[in-house]
Amino acid sequence: MKTTAFAVVLLGSALAAGSAAAQPAPFNEAGVTMGHWHLASKDVEANKKIFLGMGGKLFMPGGQPLMMFPGVYINLTLGNEKGDGGTRGSVVNHVGFIVNNVQERVAQWKAAGVAVLPGGNNRQDQAYVETPDGVRIEILEDKTQTMPIRHEHLHFFLPEAEITKAVAWYAKTWGGKAGTRANGPVVDLPGAQLRFNKADKAQAATRQRVLDHIGFDVKDHAAFVKKIEAEGIKLDEPPRKGATGNTITYITDPWGTRIEIIERGPLGAAVN
Repeated sequence: MKTTAFAVVLLGSALAAGSAAAQPAPFNEAGVTMGHWHLASKDVEANKKIFLGMGGKLFMPGGQPLMMFPGVYINLTLGNEKGDGGTRGSVVNHVGFIVNNVQERVAQWKAAGVAVLPGGNNRQDQAYVETPDGVRIEILEDKTQTMPIRHEHLHFFLPEAEITKAVAWYAKTWGGKAGTRANGPVVDLPGAQLRFNKADKAQAATRQRVLDHIGFDVKDHAAFVKKIEAEGIKLDEPPRKGATGNTITYITDPWGTRIEIIERGPLGAAVN
């Protein structure tokens, strides 16, 4: 799958969703769309400043900070837990946004107080942002994109023998479409491309790290849970309904990525 084709599909999805800053990409045929990153932040205010500076919108469902970018939510708290360890060294090595112009966005973010690292080999169409507690965010460019920024990818690092299995698992479980990007395997979902790279050894599980888990939104929680249980997937805990109207449960993929399955309740209005 060509990067440009992928970008066009996701851009069309985001525009079809209405206000890109207020909701994720539309569900696929399996009733799944990209949901969120869940950070067990050591410094919520520092992280909030970064994501606001990058153009995120702040919501406060249930009194807890939730950032929104086109295609992804970012939860900044996880009860009283504080994550130990950044994304590098874990199964989810980094996450990624795509912008319409890297150099313009970098200048804008630096003016807002966001520390930005240069791209590899001083690439002008790539940059990185790393949160104080170690969540690494790759920034890539698509000059045809009409919005300043949107969620683009999650990048998994796995032993080489596990990559084919992981691609098949993510495509089957979440209704994703397997393909390639730059000769590397990917699975496309609404709002996110899942990318897979070779690691020399098994990486640490995400649980209790700063990026404790990722989440996928589902259209019908009960139906989706029934589907995956029929496929032999075990839930980490029984489904439950939260105070904000979300219905949630968790699973852990075979490589150590904790995943929240959520049917999301109303967010209310953005705070900022």
